[in-house]
This record gives sequence, structure tokens and C-alpha cells, in this order.
Amino acid sequence: MEKSCSLLVHFDKGTPALANEIKEALEGNDADAKIDAMKKAIMLLLNGETLPQLFITIVRYVLPSEDHTVQKLLLLYLEIIEKTDSKGRVLPEMILICQNLRNNLQHPNEYIRGVTLRFLCRLSESEIIEPLIPSVLSNLDHRHPFVRRNAVLAVMSIYRLPQGEQLLADAPETIERMLVSEQDPSTKRNAFLMLFNCALDRAVNFLLTHVDGVPEWSELLQMVVLELVRKVCRTNKGEKGKYIKIIISLLNATSMAVIYECASTLVSLSSAPTAIRAAANTYCQLLLSQSDNNVKLIVLDRLKELKTLHRDIMVDMIMDVLRALSSPNLDIRRKTIDIALDLITPRNVDEVVLTLKKEVVKTQSTELEKNGEYRQMLVQAIHSCAIKFPEVASTVVHLLMDFLGDNNLASAMDVAVFVREIIESNPKLRVSIVTRLLDTFYQIRGARVCSCALWIIGEYCLSLSEVECGISTIKQCLGDLPFYTVADEGDVTVSSKPAQQVNSITVSSRRPAILADGTYATQSAASETAFAAPTLVQGSLASPGNLRSLILTEEVQPSKTEVNKASTGALLIMVSMLQLGQSSFLPHPIDHDSYDRIVLCVRLLCNTGNEVRKIWLQSCRQSFIKMLADKQFREMEEIKAKAQITHAQPDDLIDFYHLKSRKGMSQLELEDEVQDDLKRATGEFTKDGDDTNKLNRILQLTGFSDPVYAEAYVTVHHYDVVLDVTIINRTKETLQNLCLELATMGDLKLVERPQNYTLAPESSKQIRANIKVSSTETGVIFGNIVYETSNVHERMVIVLNDIHIDIMDYISPATCGDAAFRSMWAEFEWENKVAVNTAIQDEKDFLNHIIRSTNMKCLTPLSALDGECGFLAANLYAKSVFGEDALVNVSIEKQADRKLSGYIRIRSKTQGIALSLGDKITLKQKGSS
Repeated sequence: MEKSCSLLVHFDKGTPALANEIKEALEGNDADAKIDAMKKAIMLLLNGETLPQLFITIVRYVLPSEDHTVQKLLLLYLEIIEKTDSKGRVLPEMILICQNLRNNLQHPNEYIRGVTLRFLCRLSESEIIEPLIPSVLSNLDHRHPFVRRNAVLAVMSIYRLPQGEQLLADAPETIERMLVSEQDPSTKRNAFLMLFNCALDRAVNFLLTHVDGVPEWSELLQMVVLELVRKVCRTNKGEKGKYIKIIISLLNATSMAVIYECASTLVSLSSAPTAIRAAANTYCQLLLSQSDNNVKLIVLDRLKELKTLHRDIMVDMIMDVLRALSSPNLDIRRKTIDIALDLITPRNVDEVVLTLKKEVVKTQSTELEKNGEYRQMLVQAIHSCAIKFPEVASTVVHLLMDFLGDNNLASAMDVAVFVREIIESNPKLRVSIVTRLLDTFYQIRGARVCSCALWIIGEYCLSLSEVECGISTIKQCLGDLPFYTVADEGDVTVSSKPAQQVNSITVSSRRPAILADGTYATQSAASETAFAAPTLVQGSLASPGNLRSLILTEEVQPSKTEVNKASTGALLIMVSMLQLGQSSFLPHPIDHDSYDRIVLCVRLLCNTGNEVRKIWLQSCRQSFIKMLADKQFREMEEIKAKAQITHAQPDDLIDFYHLKSRKGMSQLELEDEVQDDLKRATGEFTKDGDDTNKLNRILQLTGFSDPVYAEAYVTVHHYDVVLDVTIINRTKETLQNLCLELATMGDLKLVERPQNYTLAPESSKQIRANIKVSSTETGVIFGNIVYETSNVHERMVIVLNDIHIDIMDYISPATCGDAAFRSMWAEFEWENKVAVNTAIQDEKDFLNHIIRSTNMKCLTPLSALDGECGFLAANLYAKSVFGEDALVNVSIEKQADRKLSGYIRIRSKTQGIALSLGDKITLKQKGSS
């Protein structure tokens, strides 16, 4: 069994000769040498050395030293050495240090007294402590606060020992008297903490007696008061009202830490609208007043929790939350926008959109490093608002279209997608959007943005004038044809645009060339770049070379020019593209996909059949409409699914507790009772707790025939696992030094080792163990119960069943865009490939089984999975509580024997989640439920 350790220092210079050097240095008179020797001795002991020969040397030569550093190191040495034998009895030589400790507790120097009292807090041997108790109590009245505050902590530590109540029977009464007269804030806080931990009734009585002075107490004491209030209100909910008044009075405290704790305590104890509103206001104030980004992120997390539980109240706070956008930190802005988007209603949407528009304008006026990414975030937020509330679309669409030529291509692409969806969902805006798009088309610099814009022009230019305008704009941006000419001896000349003044800059000049418009330019066989003067397009100055430059560098998929009415001009453009793509002028030839698509468009323009015309002029847009409808349907289904979750039966009785005769209830108490009534009525919580759910999470750790029976209730929080272990002594004997030993495997760490207990015959004990979780990974907790009996002097060991911590407790379904999914898939380096091995014969049933087993969300629309083709491919996505992304691609095919084959690929940024999720899928995929 590993012993507890309160000090850890790495040291790797342990040699046999070093022990002799330490001993010689300790026996000398040089204080500096003694200090160095003590440090080495402590580090050797911490790394497993025993050094039994040093104890007598230290007693003889170090104990009498008056040097403060030596005395501090001596106490560290005494803390880590073994003080008991194998049977738990105190070693006889430990009596030698008692006199030294007593002298230190009576030393004229307050520092020596204070550090010795602090040392006693880490001693658990009552045989050593008992002779020192009178000296400890005398220090409670010392003149210096440093001594008094450590004396109080020493009294608390001694009183909490198994024999502490016998050693210090009147300690709570003594500390309570001291608390009344004490003036030092730290000492007063320690005294109140002692009563809180050892005599709760006295702490409550002191608090209620001095309740009017609580706002003037020190920050340290106020924090302990809040901890006391939380503890008392959980055990005695009937008296919650008077304690909540104390919390509200502390909301005006000067300490930001106290204010934050007040708000957190209010939310945990009360559901009354007044209390929740006060907490939300407090969080919003902290969001603006604090400069630390970490504090802002923590506060935003609390606001997100409030939004989930009390959305109606948080809706009124949306503008206060949006004020956090003034922070330059991108993570803070992202969290703020995410919270605000869930709080938008028809009443506040105009105000929210106006704020977002102002933020978009600000990104134009300042040149910050991440302005483009922030602008993309704002565009996505405005897009979401416009889809939910179409009436605001007209106020933002024209503003956002100015960013189609944004240098941040992701932001520009989001604008293009936004425009594409708005023009379909808001027919009234079609004409103005098309006109605006043609005006700003010359500004577009991104290939994918240009492709999307061309599709919009092709699908939504419906009148003859709009079509002519669209063709004219595209032609002006393309410039003159052909894109290049082959002169004598294989020289390449870049064609320019008609009626344009062109200045050409070359890498290496050879001879002047006459361009198609009659102007001169210098050409180079290696490379040449032509810059055209601006031209007037749709009433705006345009550089017609933007689309041309995209084609010349082959960074763009072919535009959907097949929809243009001028077939001859379109064919000329496409043929020119093919000629350019197959030439040696470009650094890379045209890709096969682009070549085939252009050739197909050429064939379609030459074929005037009605079926082909119907496919290209109608089916494409109908597919887009279907995609939007499917997206809207999925969103509505999710909203309905959330709304249909019921916690109670329609014929359940409702008991309105707040209507019972209760005199003197404040408005806050009345609101709290009403909220509790609503929760009881909807089954959100029961009067006695959800015992059924709790029973389902109990794990049996030992057998029914074992002398000690143990079971654990496992509670998985975000960053820790709490084990509430019930231990029952089934024998007729008293079990001594009973200890629950736990160890972990995986990224789980035991926070502290549970202490030893004495268990009477046929009695039980509740032991709580906290285990820290540092990553999303499947972990195992295992251990033993060790105890002694009076009849058998050997330590008895009972091995416990393992507790497996499931990765599913840490991941939850999430959504992300297709572009974001592809980006993460390409970026993440860890992949786990699992072969499909299942008895399920239907592809969709298998996909649904994987979704249920992994607690992930299917990003592939249901419409894309319709039909029976014997093949299925889908993307799944989930997010862990630590912010980790889990990506899964399911690709399966039905074989001739009706069995499914294929692979499930998992990708993540960390190895743990990829391996753990793969193991989970391997374990679960064979099942059918």
C-alpha cells in the first residue's frame, strides 16, 4: 500500500558515498553545509532511500540549531520519515522529537512557532501529538496573527483525527470564543473554517448571529460563508430562503471572486426568476469588468449553462452578453456568438442583427491579424439569423455582398453560400440580389467563391435583360479571346481585353508584341503578367482580369456557362479554356475532371434535346431546393424532439407546496417554491430524489459472501469521476485500519487517498473518492479493501471488481459544416481503421446501430441515404467535454451473400479518443441493438 505524500522533489544523484558526505556535513558547524546536507537527505528519502543511520545524527546535531532554514528543513525531514513500524505502532525514537517540537511551540520567534504548528497539521500519530496539545492551545492567544492562524489550523487537524475528539474535547467551544474577539482576517477565516468542518451547528449559529455584518467581512471569510451556505442548504432545503438573502447581500461585495461565487451559489440553490436574473446580471458585469481572458471564458461557460436551464430569463440578457464582443480574443467572441444565437427571438432579432452588422463594419476599419476569421464568424451568425427570421434578410444581404471579394476566402465563401440560400428562400429579394451580385462580381478573387457566384447568376437570372447583363459581366471579366496565341517559333503571347490600356511586366524581355487591341506589350517565353486598366462594368469600376487570372493560373473549376443563351459565345469561351488547359503555357495542365465537365457542357450546348435542357435548366435548382428543404426538416425535427421530452405522466397529481400556509415568506422564497412546484409537476426532480436512476448506476465491487461487502455509485462529471462507495462490515468483529485502496489505468488520476477507518460489527461506512479525468479515453479503476481484526494480526485483503469508465460518458453529438469536417479530416493525424464485422444485413440499420453505440450525430442528410443501392457512405461527428473533435466515416457495401463489408474510419487530434472509440465500435458493431 502506498503511503500518502505531501512533498515531491525529483533527485537522481543517490549514491552510497553521498550518505556519508551528508552525515559529515550535518556533524559540522557550518550552517550552509548543514542546509545543503539536509536538502540532499530529504531528496534521497523522497526517492526511496531509507537512510536509517541519519536519524540519530540529526537528533544530535540538527535539532539544537537556531537557524531558521535548518529548522524548516528539519520539519520537512520529520514529515517524510517513517514514524511507525509494520504494525502501525509509533517508533520509540519518535519520542526524541517531541521535546524539540514542544520547545519550538514555545520559541520566542513567531516564525518558528508558526511553521511548527503548520507541521503538526500533517501529523496523524496521536502518540506524538498528545504531549503537544497544551502548547498548541496556548498559541491560540499569541500576540502575532501568523502564529494564531496556524494554531487554529493545527487544532482543526488534530480534532479531525480518529481520536481527535478525545484529545481536544472542547476545541469547538474554544475556537468559537476566539472567533468572536479575533480581528485578523486570515485567523478569523481559519477559525470559521474549523467550526464549519468540525462543528457545523456552531458555525451556523455564529453566521446567523452576525448576519448583518457579513457584507463587511473579509474576502476570505466571505468565501467560507458561501461554502457553508451551500452545504447547509443542500441538507436542509426548508431554510433556503434566509440563506439566499445572505448571498444576495454579498452580490455587492468588492471582491470579484466573492461576487462570482455568489452567482454560482445562487444558481445551484435556487430556481427563482429573481435569483437567476441576479446571477445572470452578475456574470454579465464580470464579463465586462474583468480583463483576464480565462475569467471571461469561465463566465461565458456559466452563462451557457444558464441559457440551457433558464432560457426565458437569459433572452432578456442577450444584449448584455453581446457586449463581450468588444474583446479582441477570438475564442471569447466565438462563445459569445454561440450563446447569443440560441437566445434570438422575434422581439430581439433586429437589435442583435444591428449589433452584428456594426461588428462586421468594424472589421473593415481595423487591420487586425484575425479580422478575416472574425468576419467569417459574424457572417455565419448573420446567416443563421436570416434563415430563422427571413424578415431581417433584406437588411443584411447587401451589406454582406460587399465581402464577396474578401481576402479571407473562407469568409467570402460563407457570404456566397448565404446569398445562395437567401435568394432561394426570399423570392422578393431575387432581383436586388442578382443586380448587386453582377455589380460586385468583378471584386471576387476566390475560385470557389467565383464558382458559387456563377451558379447563382446562371440559376437566378430569369428575365432576358438579366441574362444579357449576366453574360456581359462574365465576358468583361474574362477579357478577350483566345486566352493566348502561339506566335512564330513557338513564342507565347498573352491576349488582352478589347478597348483596354494594358501595361505588361515581364521577367525576361525579348521583343515587343502587338496585342489584339492594337497596343504594345513586351513578351517573354518564360512568364508574363498583364495588368489591365479599369473598365466600367454595371456602373462600377472593374478590373476585368480577375476571372481571367483565375483561369490562367488554373485555380478554378469551369463556370456553369452552359446556362447562357448565347451558345456560340459560350462555346468559344469553353473551347478557349480547353485550349489553354492543354497548352504548355500553364505550370500545370487542366485536371481530368475539369476537362470532362467542359467537354460535357460543349456537347450539351450542341444538343438541343428537351430532356437535356430539362436536366440542366431545372433539375439542378430543384436539387438545391430539396437540399434546403431537407436541412429545414432536420432542424424542425430536432426542435420537436426536444420539445416532446416528457418527465411526467399526464394523470400525475400535482402538489402545489407554495399554496400551503406559510407566513412571512419573502417574494424570493415564494418564487423559488413556485419553480420547485413546476419541476415536481414535470417530473424534473422528485421529492426524494431519482432513486430508480441511481440504482441503475450502482456497481457491485465485492461478492455477497465476502466478510466486507462494497458497492459504488459512479457519478461522471466533466472533468472528474466521483465514487460514492458503501462498505458494510458483515462480520461480528470490529475492523480496524480499514482502507479503500484504489489505482487507475488510463488518463485517470486519484486525487487523494481515502483515510483509514474503524468499522463496528455489522455497521456501514460511506467513503467518497475523487478521480481526475484529463482526456477522453477509456479508463479502468481497480483496487482492494484492506483491514485488520483483533483476532488476526495480519492485514486482510479483498480484491474489488474493476470499474470501467466508458468513453461515451465524455462525448456528445455535435454538428459542423461539410467544409469544416473535410478540413479537420485532412488535418487530424490519428486514424483508426475498423473493419466491418456484423450480423446486421441492412446498411441503414447498421449505420443507425453505430450512431447509437457511439453517441455521435450523422452529418449526412437522410435524403442522401434514400434508396437501395447496396452501398452506403456517411460521416459522423461528436465533441468531447474537453473540446476534442471525433470524426467517423462509415463506408459499407452489401456483398452477394447479403453480408456487409467495408470500413469504419475514426480520426481525431489525439490518440486516446481514436483508439478508445475504435475499441467501442469493435465491441458493439456485432450487436443488433
